[in-house]
Amino acid sequence: MNHSLCDSLPPHFAVFLPDLSGGGAERAMLNIADGLARRAHRVDLVLCRATGAWLDHVPAAVRIVELRERSHWLGRACAAAADLKGFPSFLLPIILARKFPLSVRCLPDLVQYLRREKPTALLSAMTYTNLTAVWGRRQAGISARVIVSEQNHLSSRIRNRRRWRSRFVTPLVRRTYPQADAIVGVSDGVADDLSRLAHLPRKRITTIYNPAVTPDLYAKRHAPLDHPWFRPDAPSVVLGIGRLHRQKDFPTLLSAFARVRAQRPVRLVILGEGRLRAELEMLARTLGIAADVAMLGFVENPYAYLARTAVFVLSSACEGLPTVLIEALACGCPVVSTDCPSGPAEILDGGKYGRLVPVGDDAALAQAICDTLDHVPPREKLIERARFFSVDRAVEQYERLLLGTDPAPRQRR
Repeated sequence: MNHSLCDSLPPHFAVFLPDLSGGGAERAMLNIADGLARRAHRVDLVLCRATGAWLDHVPAAVRIVELRERSHWLGRACAAAADLKGFPSFLLPIILARKFPLSVRCLPDLVQYLRREKPTALLSAMTYTNLTAVWGRRQAGISARVIVSEQNHLSSRIRNRRRWRSRFVTPLVRRTYPQADAIVGVSDGVADDLSRLAHLPRKRITTIYNPAVTPDLYAKRHAPLDHPWFRPDAPSVVLGIGRLHRQKDFPTLLSAFARVRAQRPVRLVILGEGRLRAELEMLARTLGIAADVAMLGFVENPYAYLARTAVFVLSSACEGLPTVLIEALACGCPVVSTDCPSGPAEILDGGKYGRLVPVGDDAALAQAICDTLDHVPPREKLIERARFFSVDRAVEQYERLLLGTDPAPRQRR
């Protein structure tokens, strides 16, 4: 191919994820991929597994590339070969760990993809995928820029995870993240924590808030909702959304709701699925609130619920930047959140746009829910705040990093 033709081709970006499960990080990266494609870039969505709740939402302009999963040992050998000087960081995990994450098992095929397609830049999200992206670029021997996006308050995640391999994340991050061309934290709290954990200068990390507010969101919030609890004459509904995972701390939400329910007629709806469903259903029965709790599983359009809910509650023990909190504001829904590390305080501007309470304090959470039900904030004020987290804003910032045209990291927005 001649040089003039090569020069005329649009930049080719690859967005790398494990899959498209129904989490906020996956949804945010899908919004970024869509935004980049709308700016006339070639975009590949590179997935370890082409599965998940968001798979049907991939835009037609974005090409899906599914990697092949190889053996644990081949993936680990490929990771070690990508950074022989850092081998001591890999030694114990390679010898002792029963298995490695999915992204590492797909590393050999990622290397083949990078050598074959030679994208302009590779954007990854979530810790193990970020590590794999850096190793893949090194092993492929290509010049593509690598941008890693940390979606979690990493020290809290490591501290709370029960998996044995989590103890090896810190040395791997310290060794590998500095090799990326740019490092993104999805909130200042995430960026500050990553700087401390990885021994990185804070100026090396750019804060880019995840894109949460899309034109599609505004359209979907007006969709019909056929559920008897959301009729105009029904009691107020408290809403929780998220994976049924310990990080989301739904037991505290259930305990807080039990306190509120003892004072007034109110109902609780939880959207999301996970391994803790049976445990949470048992807790609802134990608290005597099961008749007023509906766990509806994953729903494709949570915005219709948010637009009709009296108060949305985020009870998480830790977050990166909780997209659902922004989406609630965009739907004009009053919110209450734990002041967890990190993100809620930044989104709510220290409590200006919603009440913040200590993590794990069901009494304080119940009081904040009651106060919000009694003193509803202006809907337009919440919607205006959400506009700060638009897709266009985030895509523009990521585009500069992917192209290498952003001269300095940004923070403290």
